[in-house]
Amino acid sequence: MIAKTQHKNWKSRAHEIIYEADTPAGKWFDITLLLLILASIAVVMLESVTHIGNEYAAELNIAEWAITILFTIEYFARIITIKKPSEYIFSFYGIIDFLSTIPKYLAIFFVGSHALVALRALRLLRVFRILKLARFIGEGNQMMNALKASKAKILVFLLAVFMLCIILGTVMYMIEADANSGFTSIPRSVYWAIVTLTTVGYGDIAPTTGFGQFIASIIMILGYAIIAVPTGIVTSEMTRKQENNLHLNTQRCHHCNSDNHNDDAEFCYECGNRLI
Repeated sequence: MIAKTQHKNWKSRAHEIIYEADTPAGKWFDITLLLLILASIAVVMLESVTHIGNEYAAELNIAEWAITILFTIEYFARIITIKKPSEYIFSFYGIIDFLSTIPKYLAIFFVGSHALVALRALRLLRVFRILKLARFIGEGNQMMNALKASKAKILVFLLAVFMLCIILGTVMYMIEADANSGFTSIPRSVYWAIVTLTTVGYGDIAPTTGFGQFIASIIMILGYAIIAVPTGIVTSEMTRKQENNLHLNTQRCHHCNSDNHNDDAEFCYECGNRLI
């Protein structure tokens, strides 16, 4: 019974350090992890520079293995210290942690010149580590929540823009088809409408008729208004959530890994278990 209690206390303390930032140990864990992530990203970038990658290949490989092993320990520690490991393994952060760690191990099995292309692709997967920084940015979580809350409005807006691009592309095809200006098909004209409406303007296709240029001018002006719509939707949702859900509590439930609890919460809002 005593051993069971001690085991529970050990797991609880480890969970508090790894998943939360309310204690000095938890803060130091997050700072160390942050530095490791930045170091790993620097290693990946330096390896891509030809003369640095060739001259310091051994040193960079050692640094990469050291960082990978530490990330592996962190990954399994997160699995061990949570009641339901699948809640972490299949979560956003769990998948990112896995993708940022596994390429170095998979690269061992890709030996020989015939596998160099696959090996390079696996190594480049390590850039996913930059997404691990998201867990250190509170505003990032607020942005994600705002995007989730406004996804219906954004989807309706994107559907409307897509329909508008098809209509405008078809109109431009009808106007410019005989002008040899690049509008050779409706799909290509729709591509031009998307590029113009988003104010990217590659310039590979351009209308030459007066009426076509008039329509293009309207689309360009319309593009500025369209860009502002999703920004307004998300900003409005973020403002509303900040007013209603400003939490400083960093506790995570050790049963289901839920976070964003109220500051005075004693129980998890998702599974009902007591927060430790």
